[in-house]
Amino acid sequence: MKKKPFVTLSQVREMAEQYPTPFHLYDEKGIRENARKLKAAFAWNRGFREYFAVKATPNPFLMQILREEGIGVDCSSYTELYLSEKVGFRGDEIMFSSNVTPEEDFKLAYDLGAIINFDDITHLPFYEKIAPFRETMCCRYNPGGDFAIHNAIMDTPGDAKYGMTKEQMKEAFRFRRRELLCKNALFP
Repeated sequence: MKKKPFVTLSQVREMAEQYPTPFHLYDEKGIRENARKLKAAFAWNRGFREYFAVKATPNPFLMQILREEGIGVDCSSYTELYLSEKVGFRGDEIMFSSNVTPEEDFKLAYDLGAIINFDDITHLPFYEKIAPFRETMCCRYNPGGDFAIHNAIMDTPGDAKYGMTKEQMKEAFRFRRRELLCKNALFP
């Protein structure tokens, strides 16, 4: 597929005369079209939602475009949660995935109704002291090992700082089950 720029060189030169450089130029039409294509590709999966990593481009204008197209946000910090809230994201439109998480970050994620994606087994008992567990919460899995791909960006997940091992995942679900059993025993 041949890529074609959405502006001409002369248009960019005109912009550079009018606006100080550097500046970022985004193709709103292309962003919307790609968001729609992505959603259409997963339409068979009822309830599917894509989450945009705010840390990749923390631009409220882009975030608003994606929100209008039904794309959620994946936040990893208090600042990203705060920005997402200001753009209008709430509830399950927000996925919170963080690997070194202060109490105030978990608290804001809870207050916003975000889906919390636990990155580390130690987050569960820490979080339990901050806020109640919700019905929908996640645990990030790290399969370990090596993957043979064309570059070295993600080929050694065992060396990555994120995610739980298979055994830690089992323990996380046992922890969550115990928490639910205790809650139901106390508040039938």
